[in-house]
Amino acid sequence: MGLLNTNQSFATTISWWPLISILGTFSAGKSSFINTYLGVDLQLSGNQAVDDKFTVISYSQEDRIRTLPGVALDADPRLPFYQISEEIEKVSKGEGGRIDSYLQLKTCKTDALKGKILIDSPGFDADEQRNSTLKITDHIMDLADLVLVFFDARHPEPGAMKDTLDHLVQRTIQRNDAGKFLFILNQMDSTAKEDNAEQVVAAWQRAIVSTGLSTGRFYCIYNERIAPKIEDEHLRLRYKNKLDTDMNEILNRMQEVKIERVYRIIGTLENIANQIEQSAAPQIKTALESWSRSVLKWDVVLFTLLIASVFGLASYTGYLGSMLEELGRNVIAQGLTAILSFSALFSVHYWVRGKVANKIVKTLPTDNGPGNIAAAFLKNTGPMYSVFSRNPAGWGRRALKIIDNVRNEADSFVKTLNDNFADPMGRKEEAEKLKNSSSE
Repeated sequence: MGLLNTNQSFATTISWWPLISILGTFSAGKSSFINTYLGVDLQLSGNQAVDDKFTVISYSQEDRIRTLPGVALDADPRLPFYQISEEIEKVSKGEGGRIDSYLQLKTCKTDALKGKILIDSPGFDADEQRNSTLKITDHIMDLADLVLVFFDARHPEPGAMKDTLDHLVQRTIQRNDAGKFLFILNQMDSTAKEDNAEQVVAAWQRAIVSTGLSTGRFYCIYNERIAPKIEDEHLRLRYKNKLDTDMNEILNRMQEVKIERVYRIIGTLENIANQIEQSAAPQIKTALESWSRSVLKWDVVLFTLLIASVFGLASYTGYLGSMLEELGRNVIAQGLTAILSFSALFSVHYWVRGKVANKIVKTLPTDNGPGNIAAAFLKNTGPMYSVFSRNPAGWGRRALKIIDNVRNEADSFVKTLNDNFADPMGRKEEAEKLKNSSSE
């Protein structure tokens, strides 16, 4: 249909391995959280913006920690950020060649990383190369199976979180995979001095709700490894109980990401199929209908003006009668006149096609759901496609059959997955009992 170019695939919108992204404000404790989770001091941490790159963290058999340049990610289709330099170049001219300034790959040997990839991000309000950073952030939000969004309990007021709220939270509202976002208020130990945890949490949640987000999971944690000791024993236990409850749920979500990811891939597959049928194809078809009407209208107007101008000029100069008489006698002249007339009309027609298409394409999305709708529309306005075509190129009964097959296979696979994790009738247990009794 032209929704993707020859170098693109919907497969590259999903990482080869389960992917967990860590986003949020700077100094919110993202790096400390990662270090504690891995059991390795991999990321620099501190109260300032100590790392201004997106860091992909992967398991390695080597005992030593390695830091590899951004090109290791940009050139490998198995890893996140494949060909991201091209996307960066689109939003920030000249920045695509500076991929090493934005990305790095770190590897270390720790069991916590086996079978999954983590991405640590720079703080939202700590980066000057804003357009490129936001482009990369959008990319990993789409790609990730789980997104942890960190906020700093020492600065819970809306102003301190403005960039994070504007870009992360607001963009979460309309997503069909909003359940993969966990909102975490970190460094809650800082509220123990004033014993005002409830007020801080309330202020934080009000700021998030003010963006329009009405659902989501909210957690309050701190890092016991680096937090100062809470002297009041009753207060310490209260904070400790809350920490254990929330941290266990976060870690469980991180552990279960492999299972959730399988469902998400199938859901994404079915969603893309639905978007192509219910959104992309109708948008392209509507644009083509508008294009066809406009082209035919302008054809009539310009053809009429062209013919009228030719005959008017001939009549004005007195050559009309002799010209018609000559055409009536000379077959060659008739042929040449016909060729020139058709050439002029075709030239006008294709000029009109291009002009109208360029006007309409500006109103179409280039990156919305299933591919580039604007590019697909332009494909249909090429010289090989008729202005009278009823359906977009590549869209017809065969395409609809493929879409239906994708949906049916996705549903069938979900049922198979469910059988592995759910058994309301207890059939597995009964089958196991029968097996045991028969063996006895």
